[in-house]
Amino acid sequence: MNIHKALIQIFSENIRLIVKKMKIDAESLQEIRMRVEKPFLILADGEEYFVTEKGELTKQEQKGYIVTKQEIMETISYITHYSLYAYEDEVRQGFLTIEGGHRIGIAGKMVMEGNRIKNIKYISFLNIRITHEKKGCADKLLPYIIDQGRICHTLLVSPPRGGKTTILRDLVRQLSNGTKFLPGVTVGVVDERSEIGGSYMGVPQNDLGIRTDVLDCCPKAEGMMMLIRSMSPHVIAVDEIGDYEDSRAIEAVMNCGCKVLATVHGSSIEDIQKKPLLQQMVTQKVFERYVILGNLPGKIKEIFDERGTRLYQEGVDLC
Repeated sequence: MNIHKALIQIFSENIRLIVKKMKIDAESLQEIRMRVEKPFLILADGEEYFVTEKGELTKQEQKGYIVTKQEIMETISYITHYSLYAYEDEVRQGFLTIEGGHRIGIAGKMVMEGNRIKNIKYISFLNIRITHEKKGCADKLLPYIIDQGRICHTLLVSPPRGGKTTILRDLVRQLSNGTKFLPGVTVGVVDERSEIGGSYMGVPQNDLGIRTDVLDCCPKAEGMMMLIRSMSPHVIAVDEIGDYEDSRAIEAVMNCGCKVLATVHGSSIEDIQKKPLLQQMVTQKVFERYVILGNLPGKIKEIFDERGTRLYQEGVDLC
């Protein structure tokens, strides 16, 4: 398996040897899970596998290598270069980003200060999410969101692991660089969870195009207004909108003449209409395009315009 060297080196010695032995296409690998005193497992092509000490993949839980507390502590030390304190701001948000744009989700005992999270203590759970760039996966979507030379406000809707962030990333790259439908435009990305750009030390590890500016680890609502005030974007892209602050910021951005690309969890138009926030946005025709993705990464089910007219139905493999 050809995994980026920087990713291999974050693991404790035993886990590193196991990962090197795994016989799996690196492009299919989505997550690597480590939990204290629980079997080592991975997610690949939407399927979960336990990993044995010899690096073999199995569906039998009892054969999975049992991860120790020491191995998680050692892995955390490698990730943070032996200075967890230096990464305190990221730790508070529940994740770290490493070279290559891979994101490490962390969990354990939460240390509170009033109503806010101060730190995470006794880290006992790690989720290494492997970033994959799939350049060109938004090719067939572009004609639906560019109408007569203008970009449409677009909401990508998909269940977890449906590929919405991967497609959003490629839309940003193509709109920034320019396409046969439209010259390149300035794009601002508010990357609250470091998933779009996968920034490491402030530099996006994923290709977001030549005219893209990124606010990394920044709350969406605040970041959108910061970009409007300081970077003059033509398009703003955000991942996983979810509260009324996001909604108000999106409307403010649109009122400034800036286009919005956003994603949200869901499985259908009917599904998002059941959520009060999104129901209001649909009713008010805030977005001009709704792209519904399927359960398989990159599969588009339907595309609707703001009036609810279906522009496309099922069958296009975007990735």
